[in-house]
Parts: sequence; structure tokens; C-alpha cells
Amino acid sequence: MKFLALHITCLFAFSLSWGQENVTISGYILEKSSGEPIIGGQIYVPNIQQGAVTNEFGFYSLTLPKGSYQLVYRGAGLPNDTLSIQLSRDTTIQAELGETTNIEEVEINAKKGDNINSTKIGQIELDVKLIKKLPAFLGEVDVLKAIQLLPGVSSASEGGQGFYVRGGGPDQNLVLLDNAQVYNASHLFGFFSVFNADAIKSVNLIKGSMPASYGGRLSSVLEVNMNEGNNKKFKVTGGLGLISSRLTLEGPIVKEKGSFIVSARRTYIDLFMKAFIKKSSSFYGSSYFFYDLNAKLNYRLGPKDKIYLSGYYGKDLFNFGNKEQDFSVRMPWGNGIAALRWNHQFNSKLFMNTTATLTDYLFSFGSAQDQFQFELKSGIRDYGGKVELSYFPNSRNSIKMGADYLYHTFTPTSVSASQEDVVFDTGLAQKLYSHESGVYFQDEVDFTSWLRVNAGIRVSMYQFTGPFTRYYKGPTGHTDSTKTYAKGDIISSYFGFEPRISARFLLKDKSSVKGGFAYNNQYVHLASLSAVSLPTDIWYPSTDKAKPQKGWQASLGYFRDFNNDKWEASVEVYYKKMENMIEFKQGALPTDNVNDNTDNLLVYGTGWSYGAEFFIKRIFGKLTGWIGYTLAKSDRYFPDIQDTKYPAKYDRRHDLTLVGTYELNKRWTFGFSFIYASGNTLTLPNSWYFNNQDLLFNYGPRNSTRMAPYHRLDISATWYDKPTKTKIDKKTGEKTEVQKKFRQNVAFSVYNVYNRANPYFLYIDNNGSITSNDFKISVKQVSLFPILPSVTWNFEF
Repeated sequence: MKFLALHITCLFAFSLSWGQENVTISGYILEKSSGEPIIGGQIYVPNIQQGAVTNEFGFYSLTLPKGSYQLVYRGAGLPNDTLSIQLSRDTTIQAELGETTNIEEVEINAKKGDNINSTKIGQIELDVKLIKKLPAFLGEVDVLKAIQLLPGVSSASEGGQGFYVRGGGPDQNLVLLDNAQVYNASHLFGFFSVFNADAIKSVNLIKGSMPASYGGRLSSVLEVNMNEGNNKKFKVTGGLGLISSRLTLEGPIVKEKGSFIVSARRTYIDLFMKAFIKKSSSFYGSSYFFYDLNAKLNYRLGPKDKIYLSGYYGKDLFNFGNKEQDFSVRMPWGNGIAALRWNHQFNSKLFMNTTATLTDYLFSFGSAQDQFQFELKSGIRDYGGKVELSYFPNSRNSIKMGADYLYHTFTPTSVSASQEDVVFDTGLAQKLYSHESGVYFQDEVDFTSWLRVNAGIRVSMYQFTGPFTRYYKGPTGHTDSTKTYAKGDIISSYFGFEPRISARFLLKDKSSVKGGFAYNNQYVHLASLSAVSLPTDIWYPSTDKAKPQKGWQASLGYFRDFNNDKWEASVEVYYKKMENMIEFKQGALPTDNVNDNTDNLLVYGTGWSYGAEFFIKRIFGKLTGWIGYTLAKSDRYFPDIQDTKYPAKYDRRHDLTLVGTYELNKRWTFGFSFIYASGNTLTLPNSWYFNNQDLLFNYGPRNSTRMAPYHRLDISATWYDKPTKTKIDKKTGEKTEVQKKFRQNVAFSVYNVYNRANPYFLYIDNNGSITSNDFKISVKQVSLFPILPSVTWNFEF
């Protein structure tokens, strides 16, 4: 800590001496048509080859020697804006970039050289406009499905909840929506995500060297930022698909000062089920639907202050009934998220962002048969805050420092049961409380023209507190004694020192070598009872018994641009080690922890993952897209489960993706995606026998069987209406072309073009009789989706 303080003092002293001979340009880069800030926009000075990049609020700061310059402002998909200026004092410039029809030229300049120049390793930004052009499952554009097309990222199974980055588990990904944590990012048991593409502005995935400003997870960060709304005019967009509809409203609160956006989405699968299931059917009343709502407000209080209020609420509801057996199941789950932000610009070099967040995730499972009723609930609620300062002392130096805090309330399981008027004793609902906090400092420095380093330190702290009752088990597995802690009692504390560093070495042939290292602590866990991730998976905190997960990752990559920066390519290798991972004991059930602690049902182990990722991307022209290939291995060792290492359930040796879009003309765009991946692992019996006429199995080593490879081709075509219409002057008869106020497009897509029967899971079946000598056992496969065409009509005005 003394070294850290000395380093900060030296940097500030250096920046002051630098600033005596220099001046600073600062401001915002915005989209001209909507007033939305441009994330990752650039200000560039060609004659001295220096520049700066905007943050997530569109703010930039660039310090230069006094003199005359030509400034170039850039934004992805937008034309450059050039400005000549004489700098003699600190200056504020707000740049607005407008649309263009010359997309090819724009895309050459928008991110030129970023692949090789930045220190970003294992980090990919996805364009939401590109995501909307890719084939969509049942016409529903999905952010999570898009990132699973990137090297190093996969889904455990078709439609599986969550995503898996470089061999890490789904709980090891920090998913943020406007800086608020999302614990379950899935609808429809994982087939869709909670992110409505109409409300999303930017998507950034960090899977390599995680910056010090992020903590609490081992594998990755997925940043999703919502649109702020058009602050110049009112606008309506929406779409009608086969299974869902969307509607988005946005406009100014006060023109060019504040704006709002509201976006809603709902499926109507339940309406189809109601229409197709007859009232006489035993399953009448079964249904499923989900809905979600995004909203955001922003208002500029003055030239240096802006506030934001954003929120999300979404819910899934699954009902199943069988009237003949008088059996029913009701399963609702959903997220509620809110974030309040305040931006303040102290001066041209110092920018502050303060955020307060609320996250509430709840899952419930209820069933009834005859007069017996059973309900299980699980969830997590977070209250959080974060203060971050961004300091730009000079053109070669960019500093971030800050602190964050979360107050967790976990409900691992809450069980209730009754029959008629009898209420069974299922114990008190478990609620676990903890505090998680961190302070960090990171600095990105250009030491030379060829060496850029981003180094950071994060110090994390965690406390598990009361009220809490600890159940101690005896040799027979029954509770021997208990210990009760009062509210506020500190039961256990943990402290984490987390260094982060990444560096870029620029070579002379439009290429660079990058390396990175990150050490992380994770204080929350996700315990799964099944081979397929479901909403029933339980979030659980670190306790006096369940230690925090710890992990480190090292990566090294070679990056190169080709053909005048039209192509980007990279090769990255990585190694990751993870400790204190958790699993349920063999045969454990959620109801086992009634009058008990969930961590008494857990076992602990270690994980390893390593691999190589190959990525080549065409970033402009009529044909754009990428090819990604991952060669990887992910292992686990849990001594209480197996005395040797075994493959993780989402271990995939080979993973290949081909993604592309082709703009035939201004009216038609075509897209495709192809996936090939090694099959998932599972555990199957290697022998069977009878005991008192009961069929029993001997199982082989854990995850020793691998399913058939997964592969699938999806295609899409999007038709756009003509953007202009002909207007005739009634007096003169003169014809002019004017922009249409109402625009529309129709997206066609086909999922699983060649009708591949991909395995979802395998199960053991038997037929015949042992007495008649025709008894047979076989392994059968369940597949989910055949070829599925879809069409979606989208509109805006």
C-alpha cells in the first residue's frame, strides 16, 4: 500500500509538471441524429499520432502541447469529423457525428489499428447492429447467443442457461447491465437472454486480463449498456415475431438536455398452448410465457453534471398441470434491477462516475398433488454502490481509481409444505448476509511508442455476518450441536490482494504481441444439482466453511492487421487455475438442508483450463464476419467425488464458428452462422446387474462419456424498405426524394438448416424381460430442435 501511495503521488507530480507546458481538449462525442453518446469513439491527431478514446458515457480528454492541430473525430459506423484548431488554453469540444451512406469508408476508419494498438487481450466489443443482422432463433435477436459465437465462449448445451468462458463455470462470469449485477440472464430455461436488443447500446466481453476496476469473478466480465434515448425527437420502434413482440418508445424530456427510453417485450407461447391444448385434455392449463421491461432516464443538470436512472424487470412463468393425476407445477422466476448514476466533470482531466444499484433475483418452485402442497424458493438481493475517478494527466497516461461495495442477502432455500390443514415443520427460511467491498487503482501508460502497459491493483474484502445458525454434524451425519450468531456478528472475514497487468509490444509490420495476468477472488458460488443448468441452481455465499474461490489466468497473444486494416487476426494462448470450487455431494437434494446449512451438502475442489484461440475477422466491405477456432481442455479435481482428475461437464476440445453477413444492396442483407463443437461430457453406467429384481448400475469415471459432436447451420435474410419516397409538388409537378418517416424491414431466418439432431441429453432405457431372455439396455438421445424457420417484421417511425 505504501508503494501504491508513492506511485500515485509521483504520477500526479509528473502530470502537474507536464501540464505547465500543455493544454487539454475534453468533451463528449455524440451521435448527431439522436444525441446518444458514442462509447469507444476516438479523437485522433494524425501529425503526432496521438489520441484518446471515449468512456462509456462518451467523455474524452486529450492533453497536447500548445500549437495548431487537425483533430479527427471517429465513431463506428459513422463518418469522421475533421476540425482544425489553434490550442492555447484548455478547450471543451462536443463533437456530433452523423450518418453516412458510404459505410465501407466509414468502417475502415472507425476502429483503425485498435486490434494491434490497445492493451486489450481477450476482449471483444460486439456491434448491436451486427447482432441484429445475424440469424436469430425463432426470430428473437439474442446478445448471449451472439457472444457464444466467439472463440473461448460456449454454451453447455443447446439452450443451456448461462455461458462458459475459457473453461470457467457460469457463476464465474460477472454480467453487468448499466453496472448492476445480473444473476440469471436467461429466459425460457436458457433459450433466450434477458437482454432486449432494441434497448441495448453496447456489448463488451472481457475474457482475458480483467482490469482492476472489476472484481468478484474468476472468468470474465460481460458489460451491457442500455440506450439513453433520443434527446432530439420522439421515436417508436418495434417488431412482431412468431413467439414474441417488442415495442420501444424514446424521446426528449427536454430537447438536447434529457431523454428517456422504455422498451417492452412479451412472448405469446401461452396463447398458442391455450389454443392447441383442448379443454378436455389432462394438460389443459399448462402454459409458459416471459416478459421484460427496460427503462432509462437521463438529464443534464449543467455543463459538468449528468444523472441517469435505469431499470429492468423481467419474469418467466411456467405452469404445468395433469388433471387426471390432480398434479400441478408452478415455476416463476425473474430479475429486478435498478441503477442510479451521477457523472461529474471536475475539470478537463478529472471525471467521476458514482453509481448506486439494486439487484433482486428470485426463483420459486411449487407443486401440488391431491391435498399435498410443496413450495421451494431461492434468491439473492444486492444493494451496491461504486465511486470511480478517471484521471487523464497527459496523452500517454490514463488512470482509474475507485471503490465499490455490495451488501448481499442470500436465500439459498426456503421450503414449505402442507396437507389440508396440517403445516409441516420445514424449519426457518435460510437467509445469509454478507458484505463485499473493494478498492482499486489502475494506470495505462505509454512508456515508449512500442510499449504500452495497463497495470492495476485491486484489494477486496468480504465479511460473512449474522444472524446465522451453524449446524454441526456428527459421524452419523445427524446434527450434534448448533451455534447461533446475532445480527451483525462477524462470522468469518476474507481479504484478497489481486494484481492485474497487461502489456502491448508494437512490432513494425502492423502487428503486436500482448500479454496479460490477472489474479481474482470470488465470494459467491453457484451450486448445480443437474448436468444441465436450470433456474433451480442455488447461489450461495462464502461462509466460515465455504471458502472464496480463487483463481489466476495468464495469457499471451499475437495480433496482426492485413490488407490496409481490412482484416484483423489474432492467436491467443491461456492457462487458468481455479481453487475452492464447489459441487453438491453425490445424491444431495435441495430439501436436504431443512434445519441444516447448505454448505454441509457441498464438496470442494480445484479446476484447470488451458487452450489456444484463433480469430480472423473482416471488419468492413459488403462481406463482413469472422472465423473463430478454440482448442481447449478443462479439468476438475474433487477428492470427495473422484480420486482422479476428470473433464468438466462443459469441457470442449474443439470449437469452430463461422459467422458472416453480406450486403447484396441497400435493400437486402444476408447472414449465416455455423457452429461445430465437441460433444459435452456425462457419466454413464459401464455395467448393470439385478438385486432382488431391482435393476442397478455401476457407473464409470465421472464425465468419461462424450456425446456426439454438436454442429448446426443457421441462415438469415433481411429485406429493407426504400429509405426515401418521391414527393410531387402539386403546383410545379417537380419531383423530389424525401426521407420516409415510417421505416420497416422483414427478417427471415432458418435455424438448423440441415435438420441436425443434436444431443440435448442421453438416458438409459430398457425393454424386454430377464426371465424371457430378451432383456436389453440401450442409451437413447433426446434432441430439442429440428429445422425451424421464422419471420419477424420490424418497424420504426
